[in-house]
Amino acid sequence: MKRRLIQLAATLLTNPFVANFLSGKLYRGELKNFCAPGLNCWSCPAAALSCPVGAMQAVSGMGGKFSFYATGFTLLIGLLLGRAVCAFLCPFGLIQDLLNKIPSPKFRLPRRLSAVKYVVLIVFVLVLPVVSELGEPAFCEYICPAGMLEAGLPLIATHEEFRDVLGSLFALKVSILLAVIAGSVVVHRFFCRLLCPLGAIYGLLNGVSFYRLTCSADKCNGCGRCRRACPVDLDPTKDFNSAECIRCGQCVSTCPTKALNVPLKTD
Repeated sequence: MKRRLIQLAATLLTNPFVANFLSGKLYRGELKNFCAPGLNCWSCPAAALSCPVGAMQAVSGMGGKFSFYATGFTLLIGLLLGRAVCAFLCPFGLIQDLLNKIPSPKFRLPRRLSAVKYVVLIVFVLVLPVVSELGEPAFCEYICPAGMLEAGLPLIATHEEFRDVLGSLFALKVSILLAVIAGSVVVHRFFCRLLCPLGAIYGLLNGVSFYRLTCSADKCNGCGRCRRACPVDLDPTKDFNSAECIRCGQCVSTCPTKALNVPLKTD
C-alpha cells in the first residue's frame, strides 16, 4: 500500500498540469529543462518535466552531440536507486501494475526475452538518432507506448488538425500500445521487462546502486515464499543483484525469517 501511494505521488508530482488534458495545451516552462526519473513523455499535456530517454535522443540527433545532462542524470539516479525507479517513480510502471490487476490468466515471460530491451536501448536510443539524417528520436518516434498513451491520443482528441495527418506510423504506434496493454494484463511489467530502454540502463546499475536488495543466506529457510511473491519471476535468494529486479520489496514483506532486506521497507 505504501508503494502504491509513492507511485501515485510521483505520478502527480511529475504530471501536475492535469487540466491541460482538456485543452490540449503543453507546459513549456523552465521545469522542462529537467528530467523526470521515470518514463514520462515530454509531450504529455500534464507533464512538468522531460523524459530522460527523449532528452538523450533529442541531443544525439543534433549532429551526434552527447547529452551530458540527461545521461549524467540518468546514471546518477541509477547509482542511487537502480530499478527501484521502476517500482516507485515511473508513471508507466504504475499503469502496468494497475493493468495487471485485471482478472485474467497470468503468464511468465521467458527470461531470455529480457535481452530485447538492451537491443532497443542500443539501436533505437543510442544509434539511430545519431546516424539518421533527420536526427529522429527513434524510440519515441517508432516504439514508445507511453508517449502514445500519455501524449499521442490526448493530443489527437483535442486537436482536430492532427487527425488529418494520421497515417501508417500512427497505426504502428497504436498497435504497439495495444500489444503492451494486452501484454501487461497477462504478464506483470510486460513493457518494463521486454522493451523499456530506461529500465535497461537502471538494471545495469542494480548491482552497484545504493538502494539494493540483500539476502542473509544463514536466515533463509528455503520456503520459497519470496519466489512466489516476486512479480518479475525471480528467485530473490539467488537473483538479488539481477538487472531484472525492480526492487519493489514484495519479497521482503513476504519473507518469514527476515532473510531479505532493502534500505526502506514499503509494503
